[in-house]
Amino acid sequence: MAERQLWSGRFAEGPSEMTLSFTSSLAVDARLAWYDVAGSLAHARMLAATGIVPKEAAEALIDGLKQLLDDLEAGKIELSDELEDVHTNIEHLLTERVGEAGKRVHTARSRNDQVATDLRMFVRDAVLEIITLLIDVQEVLIERAEEELGTIMPGFTHMQHAQPVSLGFHLMAHVFRLQRDAERFLDAYKRLNQCPLGAGALAGTGHPVDRALTAALLGFDRPTDNAMDTVSDRDFALEFVYACAQTMVHLSSMGEELVLWTSPEFRFAEMPDAFATGSSIMPQKKNPDVAELVRGRSSIAIGNLVQMLTMMKGLPLSYNRDMQEDKPGVFSSYETLTSCLYVLAPMYRSLAFDRERMEEACAEGFLNATDLADHLVQKGMPFRQAHEVVGAAVQYCLRTGKRLESLSAEELKGLSDLLDEDSLAHISMEACLNRRTSKGGTAPSAVREQVACARAIIDSHRSVCQGEIGRLESVWKELRK
Repeated sequence: MAERQLWSGRFAEGPSEMTLSFTSSLAVDARLAWYDVAGSLAHARMLAATGIVPKEAAEALIDGLKQLLDDLEAGKIELSDELEDVHTNIEHLLTERVGEAGKRVHTARSRNDQVATDLRMFVRDAVLEIITLLIDVQEVLIERAEEELGTIMPGFTHMQHAQPVSLGFHLMAHVFRLQRDAERFLDAYKRLNQCPLGAGALAGTGHPVDRALTAALLGFDRPTDNAMDTVSDRDFALEFVYACAQTMVHLSSMGEELVLWTSPEFRFAEMPDAFATGSSIMPQKKNPDVAELVRGRSSIAIGNLVQMLTMMKGLPLSYNRDMQEDKPGVFSSYETLTSCLYVLAPMYRSLAFDRERMEEACAEGFLNATDLADHLVQKGMPFRQAHEVVGAAVQYCLRTGKRLESLSAEELKGLSDLLDEDSLAHISMEACLNRRTSKGGTAPSAVREQVACARAIIDSHRSVCQGEIGRLESVWKELRK
């Protein structure tokens, strides 16, 4: 069992067991162990290159840290809860292996810049994984959208029938929401990928460190600019948690939609058996539990964002122990979002849409009312007047139990001299759909353009993401030579 070494120097005695337990972060930050060893290895290589640590000691540090990385990946390392955090554990294990040289690894750094580096490396990998998963979901949605370009369904505002749209158009709306989410993560990555090591506790270091070398060894774009800002900065974590929360809001909307669409009232879709559950008492039930849990788990991501914003809002410069509580929210948001993204792609791929039911639903709600008003405008009537005429037509249909497209030529003429039998062709659901060819519209030709646009953007995101993943793999191989 590791010996506690958490007090020395000015302290006459160590902290109480209660304090040790209360301040320990190992249960949370243990997952940063690989990043901590990699960061220490880069730091040791920098110490060797600058001569800050004698050559023999530096070589011992580098060899010991490379072995620790191997053992970590092989699952041979056990961290001790007798030590307060992952950083202390790694340093203790290193010193056990290489002796006195291990005590030199912390030269010219603080746990303040060390933990910031570890967390940035974790978030960096998390961002690349999330973008990859977002692309997977987008690609499935695009495939389904292409299959449903001509499937007519009601479009909604205020959960009321509004205008006819295609199912493909509706699915593409989700694609572009997820596109913005991917762009948020990519944008955050630019500010995230800066190296804190060398900032020290808050004021830099008097040792002749080469921060650019350390940054390069760890695959960062460059070192951070101000040491005090560096150790107190958790903007990168906040941006990450915000991007996760915003994405989960979109996924929650998608989950809610599937709950509605698979209900007996809508019957727009059938949930695959693999993504539904039964009832313990009602044998007829098929519950959309996966979609409901996606919807429910958005609250976790939103809560994490509020927690972290609240934690940071009153902190003076620079590092404060409150910031130890940054990692639970980051890890939780990452796990919540990735778990939902992993399940959404196969669920949408196997979702069965009921095209006939969607088309039937278009008979309700006077979805073609706007098109009838536009038809009058094209014949010279001011829009506000056309709006009133069609409103009166809807009232007439409600009284007589008819639909706009089922009115006779005589009934149309009674509403306005500008309406005739030819007007009926103008307001068929197919005509309403196919007419909206404006950029971003629901006409099949417009949706095909959207598909092409989305695919080009996705290809760009995939290229950036795969390029960065490949670059980091090369960085780690080089670091371990």
